[in-house]
Amino acid sequence: MKRKWQYFFSITAFIILVGAKIGQSIAVEEVHIVRHIDTNDKVVALTFDDGPNVKTTPKVLEVLKEKNVKATFFILGENAVEHPEIVKQAASEGHEIASHSYTHRHLSKMSPKDCADELAKAESIISQCASKPRYFRPPGGLFNDNVLEEAKRHGYTTILWSVDPHDWQSPSVSEMIKRVEDNVKPGGIVLMHDGQPNLPTPKALGTIIDDLRAQGYSFVTIDELLRHEEVKTTGFFNG
Repeated sequence: MKRKWQYFFSITAFIILVGAKIGQSIAVEEVHIVRHIDTNDKVVALTFDDGPNVKTTPKVLEVLKEKNVKATFFILGENAVEHPEIVKQAASEGHEIASHSYTHRHLSKMSPKDCADELAKAESIISQCASKPRYFRPPGGLFNDNVLEEAKRHGYTTILWSVDPHDWQSPSVSEMIKRVEDNVKPGGIVLMHDGQPNLPTPKALGTIIDDLRAQGYSFVTIDELLRHEEVKTTGFFNG
């Protein structure tokens, strides 16, 4: 009889554990983290992090205007405070303005309150320069449950990327072009940066656009990209 009760309690504990895991999986699936979309359409979203920078961002905007391309800028709140006129210019030229938090600190290492403050401060300054952001990219691409839940409370979809040329490490212009063009696929999201001076990004950007157009690609904002097909999501990464 004792063995039967031990067996019963073991099975019960197992069922409870499995149920908890299933519930956790369902909760995870409720929050979308977008790296790219699944589509046969040759569309790609160009995104820029960490700006605005007084030297780099205007050069990026100049190239985009010349090539008639709309992009998505993930803005740092503290940089927007310094150069709100650049954020306003990007928005007025039809680019999408999204949030990259306020200070670029790793949100996953913050307390829930500090994380909430980061997103709220960024949203406040961005909303003074453009529309309230709908999309969010955590600094470094690092997040945990709390970061995603806070983004969700703000109504954000969390956006990562599928192509990273590491332009912030200042590779040569030709190397940056190669890194992008070798890895782009339909539905892709390209991560680039405009938050520091002396990046290869403005010089590489025109060639990247021309070459991908020659391959049949068109360029869209994140909002436009997500309309093309069902969104692919990731699981949690506890950064």
